[in-house]
Amino acid sequence: MSELNPQPSRLTSFLDNPAKGLWSLAMPIMIGMLAQTLYSVVDMMFIGRLGGDSIAAVAFNMPLFFLVLGITVGIGSGVTASIARFIGAREKTNADNCAEHALFLGIIITVILTTLGVLFGRDVLSAIGVTDTLVDLSWSYLRINVFGIPFLVMSILFRSIMSGEGDTKSPMIVEGMGTVLNIILDPIFIFLLEFGVPGAAMASVISRAIVFTIFVYMLFFKKHSYITFNLKDFSFSGKILSDIVKVGLPASVSMVVMAVGQLFFNKLLVHFSTNTVAAYQIGGRLDMIVFMPILSIAVGMTTLVGMFYGAKEPEKVKWIIQYGIKRSFLITILLSFVIYIFAPWIVRGFSNDAFITETAVHYIRLMTLIYPLVSIGLTSGRILQGFGMGFPMLVITLVRILIVAVPLAWICVFIYHKPVEWVWYSMMVSAFLSMCISLGWLKYAFGRFLSVVPSERKDR
Repeated sequence: MSELNPQPSRLTSFLDNPAKGLWSLAMPIMIGMLAQTLYSVVDMMFIGRLGGDSIAAVAFNMPLFFLVLGITVGIGSGVTASIARFIGAREKTNADNCAEHALFLGIIITVILTTLGVLFGRDVLSAIGVTDTLVDLSWSYLRINVFGIPFLVMSILFRSIMSGEGDTKSPMIVEGMGTVLNIILDPIFIFLLEFGVPGAAMASVISRAIVFTIFVYMLFFKKHSYITFNLKDFSFSGKILSDIVKVGLPASVSMVVMAVGQLFFNKLLVHFSTNTVAAYQIGGRLDMIVFMPILSIAVGMTTLVGMFYGAKEPEKVKWIIQYGIKRSFLITILLSFVIYIFAPWIVRGFSNDAFITETAVHYIRLMTLIYPLVSIGLTSGRILQGFGMGFPMLVITLVRILIVAVPLAWICVFIYHKPVEWVWYSMMVSAFLSMCISLGWLKYAFGRFLSVVPSERKDR
């Protein structure tokens, strides 16, 4: 049931000009991701100067970090989509309550993950294939990062709340400040204070703590957001929790699947050498550069589709879907071409080791052939979240990683004894299949939306 609360001016602007609305959402996200990607790249460059073992030690932490990130970003996707639909339907009280539920979910996630990390972190590293020579170095990095989990989790959820109401600019500024601080602190802790790999973790935790503090000030003291928090009057709603979880849980599980996939690939690649793992991690940093604008558009699509869906505007939903997918595809083609040409020079910024650079360049140039396909699948999955459908993204991710890529790579390497290139070929095959599934599901979801809207309009 709609309430008398007015919609924020952002939604009125988005309804009038969907294309402008998409770029208004996407550009701040893109700039924020650029800053975060820049940090990730620079961080790996600093660590790379410590040697191949240091890169590999941090690389084995990445799936665990991605696991924490995945669970939180997944729930955050559910929060963003739910708030966007409530605002589109002029249900501000429900939007506020949704944000309050997000905070309590964040506290629960934080307590569980931090406790597990402190108690079992080192054992987990050994279990996922970290060699005896690397386990101490790898644990020295993870042990410090565990204490940054509360800051990371809550900051992601604060960002998701603000994105749901259409404010992507403020989180971009805050996270950009944190990234700049991280880049400044990295060389100080790694080299000047001679902490090495643990120093990189210290810089990250300090930066995340400051970002978290700024978000708290903005949302609870400055009252910057359209969303308001009335925690004293908080009332649990199974319906709102279900609305968040319906999208958020499958998205979280899909991110967990991606983390598990990384674990499998690291374990598979260490069969060749730790330098092969290092090369894969360097290639992954360049993957991030390509997908940064695509993720930005995709996140913006979740908000816009959710708002238009809540406002019952099927023509605008259709238009923005076509516009967003086409722009994602064209941007990815352009970036893929640039990365393919300049890959050797870019990779040398991470490592001077001949084997690492050669392996990373080969990986990157093969991946540029499928980046446009991945962009379609990625954008389609986020659009489906805007429809309130989280399950498709989980299925698409399962097919891409655990059902196709990992088993196929395992067969190629351990049964047919193929070289490492066949691991990359397996990823390419899985990307094509997941794109086909995502497009088919998107067509079905939009058709179902069209069949429901006319009957709801008659009831008004």
